[in-house]
Amino acid sequence: MDFHFASAWELVADKYPNRIATISDNKTLPWKEFERRASCIASLLEKYGLGPGSKAGLYLHNSSEYQEAQFGIFKIGGCPINVNYRYKSDELVYLLENSDAEAVFFQSCYAMRIWEIRDRLPNVKLFIQIDDNTEVLLKDAEDYERAIRAYQPLPRRPQNPEDVYMLYTGGTTGLPKGVMYPQGAFAEFFLAMGAVGRELTPPENMSGYAEFLEQIVEPPVSLPACPLMHGTGVWLGSFAPLLLGGTVVTTSKLGLNPDTLLTMVEDHGVTDMVIVGDAFARPILAALDEAEKRGTPYQIESLKQITSSGVMWSQEIKQGLLRHQDLVLADVMGSTEGGMGSSVMTREATASTAKFELNEGVAVITDDDRFVEPGSGEMGKVATSAFVPLGYYKDPEKSAATFREVEGVRYSFPGDYATVEPDGSITLLGRGSVCINTGGEKVFPEEVEEAVKRYDRVEDCLVVGLPDERFGERVIAVTSLRDGASASPDDVITFTADHLAGYKLPRQILLVDQVRRAPNGKADYKWAKSFAEKSQ
Repeated sequence: MDFHFASAWELVADKYPNRIATISDNKTLPWKEFERRASCIASLLEKYGLGPGSKAGLYLHNSSEYQEAQFGIFKIGGCPINVNYRYKSDELVYLLENSDAEAVFFQSCYAMRIWEIRDRLPNVKLFIQIDDNTEVLLKDAEDYERAIRAYQPLPRRPQNPEDVYMLYTGGTTGLPKGVMYPQGAFAEFFLAMGAVGRELTPPENMSGYAEFLEQIVEPPVSLPACPLMHGTGVWLGSFAPLLLGGTVVTTSKLGLNPDTLLTMVEDHGVTDMVIVGDAFARPILAALDEAEKRGTPYQIESLKQITSSGVMWSQEIKQGLLRHQDLVLADVMGSTEGGMGSSVMTREATASTAKFELNEGVAVITDDDRFVEPGSGEMGKVATSAFVPLGYYKDPEKSAATFREVEGVRYSFPGDYATVEPDGSITLLGRGSVCINTGGEKVFPEEVEEAVKRYDRVEDCLVVGLPDERFGERVIAVTSLRDGASASPDDVITFTADHLAGYKLPRQILLVDQVRRAPNGKADYKWAKSFAEKSQ
């Protein structure tokens, strides 16, 4: 397929120039202006010698500028690099060096951190800063808005669908790695996902794209509640809706404020929200409940779908959201290394926590490369052959271990374990990288976490294993309670005992004010394990 993000979005801008492309902190950009600004950024990059294959880091909060810069990088045949804005100096240097970044976009609030490390980044030719009225702007960095005024839009050019797109993994259990995809196939994948959701047939090539767009009666208005620096936010919350000619609504404010999100739904007619599991859904539900109690419920009639990916999303929270609005709640099982399955819940159709329907080309395979039979109770790794990445950037050893052939078919093995039910659906157990071995039995943290969080006094939980003389490892649950709730560690264990086998039960509950997670809602197991170790 001859698809490319730059070519696709240029066509949308030509076809629907006055349709809104992005809304950020109430700054609204129509598609023609979105595309023009991206073209000016592309000219800036080209002036400094960047071109096909060049990497440029995005050290930015959610914003229109994030998406413009990304678009501009695509226009020169380059690859945007997602940069975690929580990173400290050494982590930034690792990521920018590992990715071979030649340019870095950054917000002025991070100017001093950039200043501190710039001498450690000899490959970076260009620093571009976005003024957010915080720190003093760096004198020898390009000012983003000034560059847009100074540079003419880069003339459009044919794009190569084989351009490499790359996204760095979160790195919660190891150093981040860049997962590589051919851009054309990657864009095709997300376009097809959007088409299927609207019961449309995706175009076979760019020549059919304009006609396809005409069939979309109600383009999505998407609100990525999670950061664009992670796959869930940028892929589901930005790439997918923009490919459908839609609108992306963002706020640059850090931290999860459910009232802000719900107000944005009201103000902008948001149709689709993207979150990461209960870490986002629970506070949103609490805000809806509280507003209803006040007699001033949020007007969220425009909201049609909430999509979650990255962590398990509990059935109880889904049911709570459905009390407020008739929604499609899509729970997508996947990772940076590939999509694997989904679970959809509506008012008419319930879905169990951690139970997913497999995507085409997905199987569950044992460690000795046997396919798990439905209903056997046997455990295996989830593997997908439908859309397999090219590999990890500059890491052939890890690539060979994660992307490998079974019976002549190349699969991606992101590391998730599961069992296969008699009906062919799967029950997700968790990541093997954080699996706990206690007394010879495998315990997956996610399964224990879900059981603990069913207790109505518990807000959040992360489970880790610590060394144990008798059992090898013992299960420890780092747990926070809801505001105003009280419970003892024994109370939590007693409740959980009704839902788990004895060997899976936490041997210790460590109560904390707040369970620490990454900005995208994913578990920070490094922090949880460190805290548990220090508490012994």
